[in-house]
Amino acid sequence: MTLDGSPILTLAVEAAFVLIMLATSLAVVRLARGPSLPDRVVALDLITVLAVAFCALFAIASDNAAFLDVAIALALVAFLATVALARFAERRKARSEELGGTQVKQRSDAE
Repeated sequence: MTLDGSPILTLAVEAAFVLIMLATSLAVVRLARGPSLPDRVVALDLITVLAVAFCALFAIASDNAAFLDVAIALALVAFLATVALARFAERRKARSEELGGTQVKQRSDAE
């Protein structure tokens, strides 16, 4: 690391790296375990937010502003992915309710 500032800044950045890695590992566990699609979407969104934070911290640690551009681009892509996954989940829910409603109607008509 090329933090030429105070040792407090160096300690804070290193502690933040450790906390981000811990949070990322917990989010990966939530992504793998689920139990539902919305839980997985939120976990994936959290992972992307943590990746943006990691890029910003790395920009501070390396004193290279190019990583901030990477963080901004990643944040924009993550936002679009979250919106797309939310639309997919909403359509999936509406489709299952629609199919469930027709099955209930057919059962009542048969009686």
